[in-house]
Amino acid sequence: MATTTTTISTTFHGPKLCASRRSRFSGAAILTPPAVSSLRISSVRTRRLYPLVCMATSAAGSPHTGSDENPYEVLGVSPIAGFDMMKAAYTRRRKDAERRGDEEYAAKLERAYDKIMMMQLHNRKKGVSKDIKYADKQPIVPWGPRYSKSSLKDMRINMAISAVFTVWIFIKRSAEWKPLQFLAFAFFYRIFEKLKSFEPATSPTLNEYGEDEGRGLRMGKRLLRSLALVFGCIAVSSLGYTGILNLIEFLGQYIPLFLYNNQELIVTTATSILLYIMASYYR
Repeated sequence: MATTTTTISTTFHGPKLCASRRSRFSGAAILTPPAVSSLRISSVRTRRLYPLVCMATSAAGSPHTGSDENPYEVLGVSPIAGFDMMKAAYTRRRKDAERRGDEEYAAKLERAYDKIMMMQLHNRKKGVSKDIKYADKQPIVPWGPRYSKSSLKDMRINMAISAVFTVWIFIKRSAEWKPLQFLAFAFFYRIFEKLKSFEPATSPTLNEYGEDEGRGLRMGKRLLRSLALVFGCIAVSSLGYTGILNLIEFLGQYIPLFLYNNQELIVTTATSILLYIMASYYR
């Protein structure tokens, strides 16, 4: 009887221990082995989540696609630079990348160039400011002033400079052309800095002494252009004043006393207006 009781007890207690062991893995008595079940669930979840991960990566922008990069910084050009300048920068950097064998950088340049072309096409169809809408159009005279509107803050500074020297000459009437000289110097600096801000970023070319060879050339071009724009405004004012006097004499009329005695006042005032327009709307 004791042997029979022990056998029955063993028979009933064995399954309970196995059931409790299986419940540790799955929370219930499951016939499928835990390892196989976990593998199947993991593979199903992976197949379901993989497209979502890919979509999230594409939307956020991965470093390989370059979606977060500024294409103008990649090419080293200004957003309002001309089409020829952008194309030249792209060609030059692409040749350098191919010479070094840097295929990744070459692809990056190509993406940036394509993106700029698409942006210009989209903006031209959509209608934006003239600085960007017609960024790829060159002026009739290559070395002449180019339209480039300054910020409101810079325009106010230019207006204040013109007003100060205009009031000075109105009060003095004759100051040995000093207001015009200081006016020219002030606007020379303003235009020089404006040209510097629009200059595209280029990789320096160092010589054997570690000096940038192109820096002096770029600064010389800005210097000459600033001087040309400033003295061009002075020349237009002076020639305009002289032309009015010659026209009056050609018509056989007497020159008004106000025009004859206030040459410095008229020329300085006209120059201040022209320099304000040049520094605020052109470069």
